[in-house]
Parts: sequence; structure tokens; C-alpha cells
Amino acid sequence: MDIPRIYNVTESAHRIHNPFTPEKFATLGAVLRLEPGTRVLDLGSGSGEMLCTWARDYGITGVGIDMSQLFSKQAELRAEELGVAGSVEFIHGDAAGFVADEKCGVAACVGATWIGGGVAGTIELLTKSLCTNGIILIGEPYWRQLPPTEAVAKECFANSVSDFLMLPDLVASFDELGYDVVEMVLADQEGWDRYEAAKWLEANPDDDFAKEIRAEMTIAPKRHVTYVREFLGWGVFALMAR
Repeated sequence: MDIPRIYNVTESAHRIHNPFTPEKFATLGAVLRLEPGTRVLDLGSGSGEMLCTWARDYGITGVGIDMSQLFSKQAELRAEELGVAGSVEFIHGDAAGFVADEKCGVAACVGATWIGGGVAGTIELLTKSLCTNGIILIGEPYWRQLPPTEAVAKECFANSVSDFLMLPDLVASFDELGYDVVEMVLADQEGWDRYEAAKWLEANPDDDFAKEIRAEMTIAPKRHVTYVREFLGWGVFALMAR
């Protein structure tokens, strides 16, 4: 079980596998008013930066699940580096359908809502691990401005314009599902730069797959500044059931 190999080449040096910066994750932890001992579930935990830094800074405990063997190992190493290996656990596995053995105060899926077939299904999955009055975190893309054509949408990693909503419509969709948005932290263009530009200098240039994606990385900077940076937004939304 693993993610597509391209991500292990282009994102092996990433600590954060979305357009958030360390400062944004710190802000998110602060606005959630995390208390020591709060248990956090992170589905699609990547290299574990959110759980590890929150364990260090706010004293949370938790578990992360990710399909990538590489990222799961990196998460364990990061926990050891920050001295929080006794507080957080990382499981290499499929987060789709995962339900925690112990109820959590925060249940998160930050950028991998495909595991539940979309936002609604992922929220439904997360509620199975959530304490009463707990908080759900959803990380999701949205359109900063509506792409004028389907071709532009595809340059932004979407299959079509309909894949993502404008920000007001995304927030409204949470309301329609019966959830109040109680906090949100949005990525900015600097975050997109750090996430995308870090792929262009391959972290694994000796990987025998690296040459195959060199052509993709050659055109990526122009695509990023022309399309992704201008059209695509991303944010983490804190939800509570009404």
C-alpha cells in the first residue's frame, strides 16, 4: 500500500504536503484553543507535521494515518526529533474507513477528503471518532476566482470547474450539512509558493523515476504562476455540529 510514486519523488523533502506554512499550522492550533491532553485524529497525516508540532507546542496526543510508507516513516522520525514520540502515533495504512479506538476532541482530514468520497462523506467518517462537542477539521481547495474555461481548471489540478467551489459556496455547504464554521485559517500565495516550488528541485534526483517527471517539473513554474497561484485557494475549516 502506497501513494503514487511521483509524490515520493517530488514531495520527499516536504514536511507539509499542502499549501500551509508552519506559521499557519501554529495559528490553527492557537485559534482552536487546544488544551494539553486533547486527543487529535489526523486522517491523511502525511509527514506528521501538524500532530508533532501541536504535541510539542500544545501538549496534545493523537494518531495519524497515511498511505505513504515514506511519509509515515518521516512522521515517526519527526516525532522523535521533537521529543513527542510518546504522545503521537503514526500508522501506515488506508485512512478511508478508519475509526479511532478512542474518541477524539479533534478529528481532522486536512487535504485528503477523497478518502470519504468528498467533503460530506469525510465529515461523516470523522464524526465516528469524535467526542461530543468535538471539532472537525476539513482542509479543502476552493476557487479564489472562477476559471474562465475547463482548460484553466485542469491547469489547477482539477478535472473540471465543478470540482471546487468558490469560498462563500464552500462555507455555505458546511451550513447545509448541519455544521457551524467556528474557525478557519486560509492559505495564502506564499504558502502555495512554498508547497509547489519545493517540488521543482527534486529531493530524490537519483531516483530512477526522477527523469520521467523532469519534463513535468520544467513546465510547473509557469503553470504555477499563471494558474494555480491566481485561481486556487485552500483552507482549513473548523466545524461543530449544530
